[in-house]
Amino acid sequence: MKYMFASDIHGSAYYCRKTLEVFQNSGAKRLILLGDILYHGPRNDLPREYDPKQVTAMLNEYRDRIYAVRGNCDAEIDQMVLEFPIMADYALLELNGKTFYATHGHVYHEEALPPMQPGDVLVHGHTHLPVAEAMGDYFVLNPGSVSLPKGGNPNSYGMLDGETFVICDFDGNTVKEVRIEK
Repeated sequence: MKYMFASDIHGSAYYCRKTLEVFQNSGAKRLILLGDILYHGPRNDLPREYDPKQVTAMLNEYRDRIYAVRGNCDAEIDQMVLEFPIMADYALLELNGKTFYATHGHVYHEEALPPMQPGDVLVHGHTHLPVAEAMGDYFVLNPGSVSLPKGGNPNSYGMLDGETFVICDFDGNTVKEVRIEK
């Protein structure tokens, strides 16, 4: 089964649209949003085509295909306009026979791990930096940021297809890739 991961939209209608275009054309079963959906935050510049109302309308059209977790820029007021749950700090997902601990990354990350078992996968956003690697007996994934990448990285998203997690830019180029095997 195929799943798409995106993080840190930060209210960019432009990159939300691009994300949903990729999702529509990918054959992915679900779009998993790793937080910071509508607001850009006080430390970030305004992203391209900043329009949280338009982002809300676009995402609500996919409400039955989105799993989401709360980012540090997401608030209860955001939940009032989004028609899918976003207020959970984490989600435990069983995807393709693997346990994924999905979170934004401001609480749990590589240096502050949640409870992990061998073969488990921690997937988060927050840093706006793409990561796809094995760390000991577990895996850490970060699709980067769709709207405000950092560290000279491109705008990116992640795709899980079977046991392979690929981070791509919006031109379809592979940024990082890892095979998730126990």
